Amino acid sequence: MEMGQQCRRWALVLVTLFWAFSLLCCSSVDGFSKVRGVNLGGWLVVEGWIKPSLFDGIPNGDMLDGTQIQLMSAMLQKYVSAENGGGSNVTVDRDTASSWETFKLWRVSESEFQFRCFKGQFLTSSDRGGFISATVDSPGINETFSIERNNTRVHIKLSTGSYVQATWGNQLAFNYQGEPGWDDNAATFEMTIVANNLHGEYQLTNGYGHDRAKEVLMKHWNTFVTANDFDFLSQSSINTVRIPVGWWIAHDPDPPAPFTGGSLAALDRAFVWAQAYDLKCIIDLHAAPGSQNGMEHSASRDGSIDWPSDDYISQTLDVIDFLSSRYANYPSLLGIELLNEPSAAAVPLDVLVSYYARGYQIVRNYSPTVYVIFCQRIGNADPMELYQANIGVSNTVVDLHYYNLFDPYFDDLNATENIQFIYKSRMPQVQALNSANGPLVFVGMVRNIDLYDYLFR
Repeated sequence: MEMGQQCRRWALVLVTLFWAFSLLCCSSVDGFSKVRGVNLGGWLVVEGWIKPSLFDGIPNGDMLDGTQIQLMSAMLQKYVSAENGGGSNVTVDRDTASSWETFKLWRVSESEFQFRCFKGQFLTSSDRGGFISATVDSPGINETFSIERNNTRVHIKLSTGSYVQATWGNQLAFNYQGEPGWDDNAATFEMTIVANNLHGEYQLTNGYGHDRAKEVLMKHWNTFVTANDFDFLSQSSINTVRIPVGWWIAHDPDPPAPFTGGSLAALDRAFVWAQAYDLKCIIDLHAAPGSQNGMEHSASRDGSIDWPSDDYISQTLDVIDFLSSRYANYPSLLGIELLNEPSAAAVPLDVLVSYYARGYQIVRNYSPTVYVIFCQRIGNADPMELYQANIGVSNTVVDLHYYNLFDPYFDDLNATENIQFIYKSRMPQVQALNSANGPLVFVGMVRNIDLYDYLFR
């Protein structure tokens, strides 16, 4: 569905949701009584569920980065297993497969891959004894294998030309010579794709390769959201757009591989359109270096969450500095969201609060009035934790995300029943936060579409 059609659908639902929260607005924000916004998801940060067709041309598209696979020896009828989940030997002796027998693919080319174990180590052929082990933390040539496919059967080949094979001693060796057939021989394995859930910016750019990815994304950036959509939103009582961006935008036009440049020019165009159609923009850092939540919209390579480290946090602050310095003086800039949906399970509160405080100060170095937005942690976390953190002294906002989409309870509710749930269950919490002596309230609600109702009290 093209962006114009999406906007029309969003706007119809937004009208109803505004009524549900009308009592929460009691003061004006930047010249209007309430911020009514649409999230431009899937535009400058790829989310495959929003536009699956972006991935249609990738060779071996079912083997993208982060795809989880299991391998069973055709000869032994046993699964390949990284003992203890990684860090030691690899055996071929399991009758059933679980986490130790599941490997995440890191894609090197359309036919070359690296295999990451449960604990993070990679399968390697560096063992001088001729056996595969799971002992390397950073993959290189010895951890890169070619996969030859014949339906669900595969051969795994080294750069030297020899093949990986199971032995009668239940080990995984890399000394099979010659061309194996597809019968139940030692070098043939049954490959089961357990999960192929990540379809984000990393999977797209690394899947296509730089040149083809740039072609695909340039077309997408130029057509998925246009000036006509901004015009339509403006005429439909929408006054704000939230624009997710990835950390690599700060390195445009030549970001680190596999990402490709061009999204910065698209963001620049968005500000021109916003000025023309009297809209405000919120820049949302949707994908941070290392991934803050392991999801595809944070450009995670394989679902890992590595952001809570000094190096990645420092890089993220550099991105905030870049965005603030570039856009602080644009009249259409309403706010900068420092990070989207950090994981409650993986991002400690003290680390997040420290980052938010430093990010707030960076924005203030360029503007005393731009709103600085702090997203709540996603998962088992109380939104009040950010109200009690005393981050910043002026024009601060906490972004609350209430997801009905992932709870089956809401599947059988009609529109009226969903609205009643908002009145009875969501509104009391928002009213309590709204009356707290702290940041403003900003609510993003999603049911079956990527939809935001922005509320500032």
